[in-house]
Amino acid sequence: MADGDKPYTVYRGGRNRGTVPQEHKAGDGKPPRRGRSRGRRRLRSGLLVGGLLLGLILFLVGWGIAGYVVLQGGVGAAGKRIDAATGSQLARGGGALFSHATTILLIGTDHSDLAGRAGDRHADSIMLVRTDPKRHRINYLSIPRDLYVEISSHGRQKINAAYQIGGAALQLRAVKDFTGLEVNHVAVVDFSSFRDLIDAIGGVTVDNGKEILSNRFDCPYTAAVCRHWKGWSFGKGKITLDGRRALAYSRIRENRLDAGDTDFTRGSRQQQVVSAVGDRLASVGTFFHLPFIGGSLLRPLATDLSAWDLLQLGWVRFRASSGKALHCRLGGDPSTAGGASVILPTELNRQVVQMFMGRSAPQPPPPGGTYQPGCTIGK
Repeated sequence: MADGDKPYTVYRGGRNRGTVPQEHKAGDGKPPRRGRSRGRRRLRSGLLVGGLLLGLILFLVGWGIAGYVVLQGGVGAAGKRIDAATGSQLARGGGALFSHATTILLIGTDHSDLAGRAGDRHADSIMLVRTDPKRHRINYLSIPRDLYVEISSHGRQKINAAYQIGGAALQLRAVKDFTGLEVNHVAVVDFSSFRDLIDAIGGVTVDNGKEILSNRFDCPYTAAVCRHWKGWSFGKGKITLDGRRALAYSRIRENRLDAGDTDFTRGSRQQQVVSAVGDRLASVGTFFHLPFIGGSLLRPLATDLSAWDLLQLGWVRFRASSGKALHCRLGGDPSTAGGASVILPTELNRQVVQMFMGRSAPQPPPPGGTYQPGCTIGK
């Protein structure tokens, strides 16, 4: 051995000063332990994340099934409130709601008998709602209660008289005869219980176009307070309403701050409330509350819609583009018949029906006519 040569190697520096690196240990062909431990940690982290995701998915599926079961119970009760005469007039076979356009008739009444048998009150609100999945849009068509039309076997009357004469079945027939449209589903809404539904979903938010002070109807206070009560008051802009105030907002017939308000502006407010309810029903918050409130959501309704139909409707409403809803109304010229105020239909109603169906471009009501039909796009 040459002078100065050493029979060993000296390692210096670093945290492992004075130690021999693993790869230099004689007779040990195994890879470094550091790489192996990192791989194990990654595997454990991956398994943990995967387990959490699987647990979340199972929770959401289970929660959804629980909500569906509760909702189905309410739907069963609501379905029994629709009579065979009404159901027989509905157009079937249109396809799934989430992929095919569907037309739904909404009838609002303040009578607790949702079956709408003869002798009940007139329909307080009549509206067609059409889903348009291809355009990701919901269309609304308000039908004025005073529209003077031909009612099958009963001559010319206000269109809402059909509900009093022959219940939901004759009201459906009158709407179909006048508009020429097929209707796929029907829902009769009891306004006296509708406020409970709105409270159950946590209220609704609407964008009120102008300040409102109503006439004195449905005072919510004691008789002593009501003697000095001026009426329902709503500020301009976005307002959040509980069930009681939402119902009052949608039923105002007179705005004492604006003499130009009519039953038509009332119809616009009703469309706002219905749209806002749709927003809330299709929200994530409602999904998580569904097992607790699913049974009560259908309490104010008589409808042929199944639980699966309602879930599809919620999905379509969730997918609908914000601010792209189509708001339409029928109308005509003011007149009188038998001493009562009525609206005589004009030919423009046919064009509005085509707009509502998406067959022609929407056009606003012509200027200068308080009761003229037309369509606008908005939230």
